[in-house]
Amino acid sequence: MTINQSGWKPAAPIAGPGDIGTTTGNRALMLEEALIFEIGDTETTGVDIAGAPAVESRLGALARSAEIGLAGLSEPETVRHYTRLSRQNYAIDLGLFPLGSCTMKHNPRLNEKMARLPGFADIHPLQPRETVQGALEVINELAFWLIDLTGMHGVAMSPKAGAHGELCGLLCIRAALEARGDAREVVLVPESAHGTNPATAAFCGYRVESIPATDAGRVDLEALKARLGPDVAAVMITNPNTCGLFEPQMKEISDAVHAAGGFVYCDGANFNAIVGKVRPGDLGIDAMHINLHKTFSTPHGGGGPGSGPVVLSEALSPFGPLPYTARTKDGVVHLIEEEQADEFSEEHFGGALQSFGRMTAFHGQMGMFTRALSYILSHGADGLKQVAEDAVLNANYVLRSLEDVLDAPFAHSGPCMHEALFSDKGFADGVSTLDLAKALIDEGFHPMTMYFPLVVHGAMLVEPTETESKAALDQFIAALRSIAERARAGDAALKSAPVHAPRRRLDETLAARKPVIAYRTPAPDGADLPTPSPVGDR
Repeated sequence: MTINQSGWKPAAPIAGPGDIGTTTGNRALMLEEALIFEIGDTETTGVDIAGAPAVESRLGALARSAEIGLAGLSEPETVRHYTRLSRQNYAIDLGLFPLGSCTMKHNPRLNEKMARLPGFADIHPLQPRETVQGALEVINELAFWLIDLTGMHGVAMSPKAGAHGELCGLLCIRAALEARGDAREVVLVPESAHGTNPATAAFCGYRVESIPATDAGRVDLEALKARLGPDVAAVMITNPNTCGLFEPQMKEISDAVHAAGGFVYCDGANFNAIVGKVRPGDLGIDAMHINLHKTFSTPHGGGGPGSGPVVLSEALSPFGPLPYTARTKDGVVHLIEEEQADEFSEEHFGGALQSFGRMTAFHGQMGMFTRALSYILSHGADGLKQVAEDAVLNANYVLRSLEDVLDAPFAHSGPCMHEALFSDKGFADGVSTLDLAKALIDEGFHPMTMYFPLVVHGAMLVEPTETESKAALDQFIAALRSIAERARAGDAALKSAPVHAPRRRLDETLAARKPVIAYRTPAPDGADLPTPSPVGDR
């Protein structure tokens, strides 16, 4: 089915160049699938059950005023429906997933097996602590390795994802400044930082100011130094940055910020490029979130699940959120809440705990913790180092293999890190980055990240990760090279891509801004369809 602002209309049978079409709309094993409302109806169901007895509702004004309107299906119909839909989606288990800044790599099945063990998968956060000692051990062990890998002093485990981790780090910085009576109000964010950085700073009440990048795609150190002053609370920097480049002057940046009385927050979403090779703590970082679902290979996408622990410097550790885990001298791991904080804070922080509060209701993402620890322990120190080396090697292979047909704006700066960045410079008039991305779908690949970072016009950001073989990269490079050559030649057929996908090019902007999420029965042929509400009806 296709959707537009006039309502739902049946889709024509899929046909590509030279296709004669089919009666069913199916194309061999790619099966056409209608909406669930069109497969079933609200008057029948796949099971026979007795009618519910009449009872007095306790919902009051919240009681539903109309039928729920769900279609009834049998079990085979339901299974087939969702299986067919799943086959129209792309997944890391199908092929290379080149999304830049997302690190979509293979998820080892060992991690999944560990996360499903009894005692991890079936526990509840309100269980008595003595019944979940194994889970607390996992949290504490993972915390130890995150601190060790980053060279930091402490870690807050509860943040649920990257932006949540950024919020945690800035709240620690705000608490530390307030503790010393310092009312700073500005956060500096380089142009090459992730887009969530300025949003998080603004959410915390800071005024955000931008720091320009050099022609080499790095932070302009002199411009940063010139802006530092008594009103600057922190600098939020992404390293490696969104141009896929390492910031070689990171230590100088940190020293300058600290000399001015501020703190340094590092966006750790790109930690996959440096894990086992660089310790952010050695570069003067005060706070950095780590996306466990990126660097340590947990399932990623579809809105979650995520996990974003925040490692903290010695200056910020006392201000981290509750709860945290701590091992006492008798070897038992405790989950420290506010009532236990005084007992443990002297030993762990050298003074009173000054936590800003809580980030979440409970302890964090247990499944993510288990998967990440499994990944770390199974790789070992040498394996994690190789992860970073191979990720960087693969990205540079993509960069150098395509720089003759795709503009690479920072290729002159030397090797990239884990991401290869290209632009639309050199495309024929009328051909865009979007056209190239849609044509990539026809070649069987999910498109790369488009139009990001914003500092590059028509940006295409490719992150192949370390888990792709040379054969897989060669296939991707060949496909992208072919499309790039067509874009440079002005091939008008690119404007129609994709032609082989289950659906052709959609108006994604309209779908995102004015989604139609409620089904309406199509009007009879020839009748005008009412304009649906963007949010639908109850």
